[in-house]
Amino acid sequence: MMRIVLFLATNLAIVLVASITLRLLGVEPYLNANGLNMNSLLIFCFVFGMAGSMVSLFLSKWMAKRSTGTQVIEQPRNSTEQWLVDTVAELSRDAGIKMPEVGIFPAQQSNAFATGWNKNDALVAVSAGLLNRMRPEEVRAVLAHEIGHVANGDMVTLALIQGVLNTFVMFFARIVAHVVDNFLRSRDDGGGLGFMGYFAVVIVAEIVFGLVASMIVAWFSRFREYRADAAGAKLAGSGSMINALARLKSESEMPNQMPETFTAFGITTGKSRKLMERLFASHPPLDDRIRALKEAAYR
Repeated sequence: MMRIVLFLATNLAIVLVASITLRLLGVEPYLNANGLNMNSLLIFCFVFGMAGSMVSLFLSKWMAKRSTGTQVIEQPRNSTEQWLVDTVAELSRDAGIKMPEVGIFPAQQSNAFATGWNKNDALVAVSAGLLNRMRPEEVRAVLAHEIGHVANGDMVTLALIQGVLNTFVMFFARIVAHVVDNFLRSRDDGGGLGFMGYFAVVIVAEIVFGLVASMIVAWFSRFREYRADAAGAKLAGSGSMINALARLKSESEMPNQMPETFTAFGITTGKSRKLMERLFASHPPLDDRIRALKEAAYR
């Protein structure tokens, strides 16, 4: 029930903020008797497209904590937590960013993530399973990888890219619906799409354009993983970074030990990946990432 309430409240907040912004900008309705007002349509799509992306960004840390059950380490209770906090403090200092919040979440899979709306207000968390199975130098490399995401500003950049893509998905979907409506009106019956038909076409077009946008976001996400790996290698050493990825690869290949998918570094298990899986994958294959690190080490 709480999840639904939060979802509705978030969307209502987006609509209200976007509506107020449009009024303050003096934006006219984009669809009127004279057809589409392209300027108003672009502003409308930009405000709503960026609003959804920015709200998601600002709520990312809060949502991540609650969706994963992450417990932030306020005061270390044992030597493992103390080592974890000290290691993140050292890595963040070397990366030139403010110390992120550090947390542990109760998952038995090897997993880690970083999130936050800017590099000086971030969260880095690891799973209990990762701490139990990896050697300290490998855990340090995983933490360095996540710190690399934070220092590179990947969360902000990804949110901006998503917002721009949201804008164009909405923009072109409405243009398609308008073109279809005009085509039907030009026929002998002149009926057009009607209110419900217009928005049905908008929804279908948004789904199609949204799939293309998702491939672009996925491509950027794969690119940022290589950058985070490079940052992790710089902070923790190439050998440790390669060993951590190799450990994750070996775990992913263990029969009956790991689920079909698990999200440490966004790994997808299985021997082969089809073309569509590769296009929508948020992370490159581990073999490719290990190869990239080895090639960089020999340069």
